[in-house]
Amino acid sequence: MSRKRRVFEIDLPEDMPVAPEVKSEGLRKGPMASAIAENAEALQARKSAAEQIRDENDALAHEYVALREAGQVVDTIPLDQVHTDLLVRDRLLEVEDSELQDLVTSIRDIGLSNPIRVVARPGGDGYELVQGYRRLSAYRQLHGAEGQGGWAQIPALILSEAPDTAGLYRRMVDENIVRKDLSFAEMAHVAQVYLADPSTEAADLSAAVAALFQSAPYSKRSYIRSFAALLDTLGSALRFPTEVPRALGVSLARLLKDQPDLVAAIRSELARLATHTAETELALLRGFVDREGAGAGKPYGAAAPEKRGRRARTKTTFHIKSAAGQIKCTAAQGRLEIKADRDFSSIERTRLEAAIASLIEGLS
Repeated sequence: MSRKRRVFEIDLPEDMPVAPEVKSEGLRKGPMASAIAENAEALQARKSAAEQIRDENDALAHEYVALREAGQVVDTIPLDQVHTDLLVRDRLLEVEDSELQDLVTSIRDIGLSNPIRVVARPGGDGYELVQGYRRLSAYRQLHGAEGQGGWAQIPALILSEAPDTAGLYRRMVDENIVRKDLSFAEMAHVAQVYLADPSTEAADLSAAVAALFQSAPYSKRSYIRSFAALLDTLGSALRFPTEVPRALGVSLARLLKDQPDLVAAIRSELARLATHTAETELALLRGFVDREGAGAGKPYGAAAPEKRGRRARTKTTFHIKSAAGQIKCTAAQGRLEIKADRDFSSIERTRLEAAIASLIEGLS
């Protein structure tokens, strides 16, 4: 007796090789054949999906590497791995000390909105800071005051390689000029540092100023050179150079150039000040310019005839605490500036006008 052979028709994927005789037979499809066919189709679908996911992951990985090399990916890196030997900073010590607390408070309250920029050091020994010296200093202060508490690491954009030294100085200066007004003394200071750096090509101070402040008009570059001369002649005897107004600094630099014997006299008078503050230092400098200015060709205050006889008033900066948080106030001739962590544009205009009017009336 011969056994009857049972044949099941199975729908196989189109790309799977099948014998011609199997294709030609019009066999009836049974339940088992349908289950096998469906399983084969599911396996093929999973294979295609896995291949698509791998392709997408490869593309994302390449994109991530490209963004990271361009310094556009934020990582968190340990504070103790960030070094600051690549550049001498443009901030003078007095300004750093007086304004750093504002940044510390802001970072503690709302976090760091702009990560620092670093470049990996040769041999993998940590990172070298490119931009963000004040942000790094604020993090270090928070870490030292509050322990680990989330301040042991700092968000950073990691550049693939460091630009040339001149480019780094330009980026440092441009960033600070855009975000915060630099005093002429600070701009002069960074020009001096740039000139002294052996890795730059500046032959003299004028070349250093021209390289760093290419977009500045000639008059501004001239003021920076005057302040650099002032820093050179008076040196450490001048404790508050960032508080020296432009007109006074330029007049004083011209005076000392024409009468170099006054340098020793001014240094001596500054050393003998009983109370050496920004106000007393500026008053002494103005006194020399007003007494000796005629010999320098143009006395202090003579640039604008309508202001002849008036003395520029020094800028006063202080901090106060209120229910809205810490407030920074800056008072100067014709200007009163208030900085606080609040959106003043959201206040109704009539209410804002009434508050300002009340403030001004209270000061009269």
